[in-house]
Amino acid sequence: MSEVSYADAASIVASRGGTVTLDSLPKSNTTRWVTSRKSQLIAAIHDGLLTIDEAATRYRLTLDELTEWQTAFDRHGPKGLKATLVQQIRHIRRA
Repeated sequence: MSEVSYADAASIVASRGGTVTLDSLPKSNTTRWVTSRKSQLIAAIHDGLLTIDEAATRYRLTLDELTEWQTAFDRHGPKGLKATLVQQIRHIRRA
């Protein structure tokens, strides 16, 4: 299994302002993904700090899950990442 290496000095100026580094992102062992953590990760992917593949590997998430988060964020902003809104959207799609 290949190991992904992340540049310690990698940083970006986020689209919302401020500098974001890999160290300022949620910890790689995060298991509870609240809205703020999801937003941070999606913004880091969007702004080029991490690729979606790197994020999936680093946080042990599926590409489908990350893509779903990106889509929800693009359509509804940070509120789209709340678990209750995701459940409501899924319910509407099934109806």
